[in-house]
Amino acid sequence: MALPTAYLVTTKNLQPIINSLISAKAPDKLTGGFLKTLGFTSSNDTLYVKLFKEIGLIDANGTPTSKYYEFIDQSQTAKILATCIEEGYSDLFAINKQAYKMTEEEVKNKLKTLTQGTIDESILKLMAKTFKALTEIADWSVSHSKPAKKLEETEDTKVFHQHSQINLPASSNESVINPTLHYNIQIHLPETRDSSVYDAIFKSLKQHLL
Repeated sequence: MALPTAYLVTTKNLQPIINSLISAKAPDKLTGGFLKTLGFTSSNDTLYVKLFKEIGLIDANGTPTSKYYEFIDQSQTAKILATCIEEGYSDLFAINKQAYKMTEEEVKNKLKTLTQGTIDESILKLMAKTFKALTEIADWSVSHSKPAKKLEETEDTKVFHQHSQINLPASSNESVINPTLHYNIQIHLPETRDSSVYDAIFKSLKQHLL
């Protein structure tokens, strides 16, 4: 679980800085000095470095992570940013899976709860404002959670399904086959060479049974 404590004093340069980063060559390290080479020289702009660390775009030393290289793919920027936000602010998303839809005031109140009231109200407001500014430029059109794996059908389950299948008539209008009774009559014929004995037996059968 995670909850960034980084915040921006002003978010007016958030989109311009992101646009500059995805247009520039990936640096060996993303630092305040690198941002200055892109034209962002204000002391407030250096706060972006800590923010990018806490959402996983760069590591603790400022080195770009694998997510950073996905992030600078301009066709994926907004989607990767959403993933970074959801993972970076996982404590907040644990409370509300759609935390990006919360108002700034709601975010501030949740942050106050999560930090157990240890952060000043003025800082909480800036943290909430920073979170909302990030979410507004991210792409939330797709789910960023990992889908559950589909259970594969094994040979045993296939056999079970085959044996458990019940074939029912296609409709209730189909005729139902009436049960019939079959009699199995066994006749033990006597051993004799007199054919008249057999004739008498079969004559009796024909008369009484057939």
